[in-house]
Amino acid sequence: MLSKLPLLFLLPLTASLAQTTSQAPQPTQSVATLRAHTQLVVVDVVVTDKSQNPVRNLKASDFTLLESGQPQQIKSFEEHGDPSGTAATKPMPVNSPGIFSNYSPAPSDAVNVLLVDTLNTPVTDQIYLHDQFRKYIKTAKPGVPTAIFGLTTKLLFLQSFTSDPELLKAAIDNKNIAHSPLIERVTGGNTTQSADQMSETVATSGVTAQPGSTAFMQQVIADLKQFDAQQNSFQSQLRAKYTLDAINQLARFLSGIPGRKNLIWFSGSFPLDVLPDGSINDPFTVVASSEAEYRETTNLLTRAQVAVYPIDARGAMTSPNMDISQSTSIYLDDAKRFNADEVKYHLTAGAENLTMLRMADDSGGHAFINTNDLVDAINKATAAGSHYYTLTYSPTDSKWNGNFRKIQVKLQQSGLNLAYRRGYFADDPDISLQPHHRSGKASATAAPPVDPMHVAMMHGAPDSTQITLKVRVLPTSKARETDVAKGNTLNPSSDMKGPYRRYAIDIAADPYSIHTEQASDGNYHAELQFLTYVYDRNGSLLNMESDPVRANFSPDLYKQILHSGLPYRQEISVPLKGDFYLRVGIHDLVTNRIGSLEVPIGAVKDLPPLPASAATETPAAPSPEK
Repeated sequence: MLSKLPLLFLLPLTASLAQTTSQAPQPTQSVATLRAHTQLVVVDVVVTDKSQNPVRNLKASDFTLLESGQPQQIKSFEEHGDPSGTAATKPMPVNSPGIFSNYSPAPSDAVNVLLVDTLNTPVTDQIYLHDQFRKYIKTAKPGVPTAIFGLTTKLLFLQSFTSDPELLKAAIDNKNIAHSPLIERVTGGNTTQSADQMSETVATSGVTAQPGSTAFMQQVIADLKQFDAQQNSFQSQLRAKYTLDAINQLARFLSGIPGRKNLIWFSGSFPLDVLPDGSINDPFTVVASSEAEYRETTNLLTRAQVAVYPIDARGAMTSPNMDISQSTSIYLDDAKRFNADEVKYHLTAGAENLTMLRMADDSGGHAFINTNDLVDAINKATAAGSHYYTLTYSPTDSKWNGNFRKIQVKLQQSGLNLAYRRGYFADDPDISLQPHHRSGKASATAAPPVDPMHVAMMHGAPDSTQITLKVRVLPTSKARETDVAKGNTLNPSSDMKGPYRRYAIDIAADPYSIHTEQASDGNYHAELQFLTYVYDRNGSLLNMESDPVRANFSPDLYKQILHSGLPYRQEISVPLKGDFYLRVGIHDLVTNRIGSLEVPIGAVKDLPPLPASAATETPAAPSPEK
């Protein structure tokens, strides 16, 4: 049960949270609307003419909207787009010292986010990509804010929204964008595997000339082929997992920014499905599917209003098997190998292109494949998303059964091109967004799943904005302590040592982003988790506090929380000497929505401690679950 919220906490923190929330335009598809049992589907539509120029000044009466073939009534209609292309970024609200927020200001119109994917792009193509990107910065329309992310085995936040070309250049040249450990060169081809090396060794050493050795060596080579195929399958799955996890995390970051977001994804892509390999003894051991994870990704992109514009960073592709510099003696030893590698190359390239096409089609974007002019592709992607129409409707079919529902948008005018997401999965928005369970036997090479909260709480990760947070971080006193605060858990693999200083983490979360249910007794209930992590400058986790919470609010208290924010306090111990960072997060365990932010201890360590009364008084917060 919650106690009364202290006035000291209420005024500087939760009141400013309410101010920040009111300053940010609310997306049409809001959580509050969903809880009111009026489910709205948001559809952004880009309309262009034959020359790919945006078509302006259309009216709602020009559009016809259908779901699964049934006409739908358009509830709201809005045209977006700044003709000058110079939409300004809203200023960040000014917070008092010690107060931080994951609120992210953005232009009032669509924003552009560039994702540089080195995980799925061969090194040689990365060099060309960087060159093309620099050319784009020189010719980009001035005044258009852009954010840049990188993707290795994790998502890297390289540059927040800016139109400064020097900052954009510095971001793309960031040394943290490492080469992929899971891909060495172009798709498919005759990359020599351990089985190939063994075959060449056997052929040149004369081992098979010995009696009885031929069958044995053939079995060894077959086993090595099996191993190679399973390793390749596992690496493909890891690439898919890392990529989808990163896009999920990016969608959570962008969900707090109202309106349409254009995600321009530079990549060599990845296959969603690994098919049976007929060249090995057990073809089905390599079979794997990322369809469940992909479904979660498209759901998150849909709810965050993100349209994906994949650009194949490899440009126009030809078979690497024709490149003599890539060839080895394996084709001389095995005449059928060339044909097999050609088939494999075209199948894999087709599967990777299909991933790009599907993601673009499912999100309302457009894929750019087999083009060497990446600058032109970027310009077309940014131009396509700069002007759009937003239509919303309440589906006539109110059953949320998880089935896919096809969306169709038609215009009275002919000869125009329409880009929009082609459907959605009718999953209940008020239930968990955890990936759907796979049916059937799992692959022997399946990659392990990743907890989205674990990813959101990583040091240096982008703030998750599905739940808006306002956080006050202040020392509880100037005292040096030899023991960590009660409830803290030290990482056993770290060498963190005292003396420590204790900090109070006062959290105010946007209640409209949190799922609550009213019970028969009239009280409101929520299932939450509050976390605070301590990291050193190298990103090593040192200390943490994790509190699962079962909240129980009376109607009067819930009304107060809707006005001032949902508060919670944690205390965390940090070593006195060194550079450290706090990662603060909240997790809605019912809907899987997340809010997180990062605070450098250097920004708060010299601030005046909390007054004694505030340090000993617990803010209005649910008690941790025992």
